[in-house]
Amino acid sequence: MKLWAGKFHKGLSSAADSFNSSISFDSRMAQEDIEGSIAHARMLGECSIIAPEEASKICEGLEGILSDLKSGMLQIDGSAEDIHTFVEGELTKRLGDTGKRLHTARSRNDQVATDLRLHLKKHTEKIIGLLHGLTAEICRKALAYSGNIMPGYTHMQRAQPITFGHHLLAYAEMFMRDMGRFRDTEKRMDYCPLGSCALAGTTYPINRERTAELLGFAGPMQNSLDGVSDRDFCLELASSIAICMVHLSRLSEETVLWCSWEFKFVELDDAFSTGSSIMPQKKNPDIAELVRGKCGRAIGDMVTLFTMMKGLPLAYNKDMQEDKEAIFDAVDTLEACLGTFTPMMKTMKAIPENMRAAAAGGFINATDCADYLTGKGMPFRTAYRITGDIVAYCTGNHLTLETLPLEKYKQFSSSFGSDIYEAISLDRCVNGRKTLGGPAPENVKAQAKRILGLLGEKA
Repeated sequence: MKLWAGKFHKGLSSAADSFNSSISFDSRMAQEDIEGSIAHARMLGECSIIAPEEASKICEGLEGILSDLKSGMLQIDGSAEDIHTFVEGELTKRLGDTGKRLHTARSRNDQVATDLRLHLKKHTEKIIGLLHGLTAEICRKALAYSGNIMPGYTHMQRAQPITFGHHLLAYAEMFMRDMGRFRDTEKRMDYCPLGSCALAGTTYPINRERTAELLGFAGPMQNSLDGVSDRDFCLELASSIAICMVHLSRLSEETVLWCSWEFKFVELDDAFSTGSSIMPQKKNPDIAELVRGKCGRAIGDMVTLFTMMKGLPLAYNKDMQEDKEAIFDAVDTLEACLGTFTPMMKTMKAIPENMRAAAAGGFINATDCADYLTGKGMPFRTAYRITGDIVAYCTGNHLTLETLPLEKYKQFSSSFGSDIYEAISLDRCVNGRKTLGGPAPENVKAQAKRILGLLGEKA
């Protein structure tokens, strides 16, 4: 029997009943539903709203249900309308009328809002932990490759020389910001709706601070309408997940490029690659490609949640049942991607000689040539034009800045001396960029150690 069936004289059609049911996806909140119910029952007993001995029996009964679910002795009934109905029905089977007292001073509206916050708090902590592990691994890789020169790109064109470690640390910074976003989201999620009831609270003398305390929340929500209708925490979590997935997708895209024969900057471990069913030479970066593809899924979940909420009047509306599938999918997607990406990153090997060879071409030291002339007193725009002319000449004559003879340099400007070759050497170009955030190896090491220190990790 439905919990709401009091005034109804006929049941839902089978199609409507199936359409209305949420047990298929909210059953994953069984533990949180039971935890919330135990806290509620304890509070009811402490406030003498129900007899303390009945509160104790209810708590024992709920603990037994949770234990049986974990052991497999009890299976969730898929025909139940939702997880709340199932747990309350099972409790009533075991305790009779005593079990029916559990729902005193509570609605499914504040119950589901509490369950969802409890559940997502746990997953937010898990995501932060997974990001912590990935960021630490990136920093260790950055330390290992702090001095290995590669081309830096803009517009996918070789631009200036950097190091592989410097490139990787850009992603470490992104993931550090992601962790900050998840922590901020968790702070605003950490308030308890329980006691808001359907929308207007209750006339029973409940203690909302007590239930919030028992469930580990920072405190109760302050407005009962907001308590049952707020899903900002889902929107914010989905937004944080989408941003994090964009970062993972960008790193995946670069990993795919780096693995190609056109780049061949890195080699993925066989455990994180697949082959072709017809081309035996292929080693495909499928894991990175899947992570890149799943980014769209996470963005879609975020859009679903925002679209669902944008036109809802206060307070609870059945539309809000749609929150769970979207936010659960977003959470599961990010956790799966992080859980696979981190070991892939750990076992990935760089090929420094290929990076160095790529850096040697493409005139990525042209800016340093212009800076050399500026150092001789020439205005930068004049130096920029002269260097452009030199690059054009080299390109037309199959030369590089390193192989262009000094006498030819002097034809472009008498300011050039034999020290130009030292000024445009790749090592000097990189090592000289010591300003904060620059790619000099000493900077890379310092920044990697700084982030590892913030994470509480050893280098």
